[in-house]
Amino acid sequence: MASKRYKKAYESFDKTKKYELTEGIKIIKSYPKAKFDETVELHFNLGVDPRKADQQIRNSLVLPHGTGRINRVLVFAEGEKADEATKAGADYVGVDNLVEKINSGWMDFDVVIATPNLMGKIGRLGKVLGPRGLMPNPKVGTVTMDIEKAVSESKGGKITYRVDKLSNLHIIAGKLSFDAMQLEENILTIIRAIMRDRPAALKGVFMKSITLTSTMSPGVKLDVAAVTLESKK
Repeated sequence: MASKRYKKAYESFDKTKKYELTEGIKIIKSYPKAKFDETVELHFNLGVDPRKADQQIRNSLVLPHGTGRINRVLVFAEGEKADEATKAGADYVGVDNLVEKINSGWMDFDVVIATPNLMGKIGRLGKVLGPRGLMPNPKVGTVTMDIEKAVSESKGGKITYRVDKLSNLHIIAGKLSFDAMQLEENILTIIRAIMRDRPAALKGVFMKSITLTSTMSPGVKLDVAAVTLESKK
């Protein structure tokens, strides 16, 4: 059953309308406040077929104002690269000990980074890390020799995203406590990144819909044409 707070938020805007970005942000920030700082999210439906290899959208980017959270970073590295990870602020560093813990069910981390030479050992964790979107991948910069950069970005505003089986993307854009300009700049950065991910061979509409929401609040549909045009300015 929907809460009174949710019902009041739901009744505060026109569900049949598609809003420009500034209007959408204004609406979600005007909702009755929850007892915690809600996460602002963007939900996209794309005109891609994830079953085709060239249409599996997956990438990463650094948000100009961060996500509002500090990620717990795990790094698979040895020797000098392990030292580099520790100095950069990684929360957990190691190899065999971490593989054993993860296989035992431990998952108290948000990002996993690895040096390329260790992927053979880590590969057997694919069934555990893969479904959670945590498996290190060179495309999103989590399989790398530049451990310092990877850890620093992950601790800051870096996010990763991947299209699901229904052609949807779900991406964190910040916190509700961010001011409107910070949210707008983060969101436009996300829009630009996704537009660059458009498959070259794709015909027809790429970005079908965008919904802006916060953790425990109703979603506001955005005007795709207006938002993408603004992102090009």
